[in-house]
Amino acid sequence: MEWLRQIHDIRFDTPLGLFLSGPLVVAALVLFLWSVAPAVKGRVSTGFIVWLRVTWAAFLLPAVTGVILALGGMKVASATDAGGGTTRYGFPVDPSRDWEHWMYVAFTLLTLYVIEVLIKGRVIEHRLGLKFLPVATLFMYGCTFMIGRVAVFPGSTPGT
Repeated sequence: MEWLRQIHDIRFDTPLGLFLSGPLVVAALVLFLWSVAPAVKGRVSTGFIVWLRVTWAAFLLPAVTGVILALGGMKVASATDAGGGTTRYGFPVDPSRDWEHWMYVAFTLLTLYVIEVLIKGRVIEHRLGLKFLPVATLFMYGCTFMIGRVAVFPGSTPGT
């Protein structure tokens, strides 16, 4: 279980760590920046599709390990008491953050699927769908940012 937790908890401890806290957040930010070109040009490059697959991989690795850890009874760090009513990061325990963490994971999964639909052009006309690509990728970046944030910091009602 410890090995899975280490894979799941990969974080970047840099000055930009709040905004680029892990591989998924970085992949989502690059995808957002890259999504402007298809929206303007009206076509998707092969490089964008490859980076989208990299983003899927960056999402699925912690998601699968997180599901396995959850089935083993573990919760997100901000909802786990490490002793004395604080988390391993030294903040007050907030059990409600566990469900919030899962909510943002679900939003990220849904957004990745929507991005796939937009670049395929099957549900909505291709050029029109690509215009919404930056909005979807920005939303996904926000969700990935919040996945990491709720895993570490307590909410407005710690202890409830």
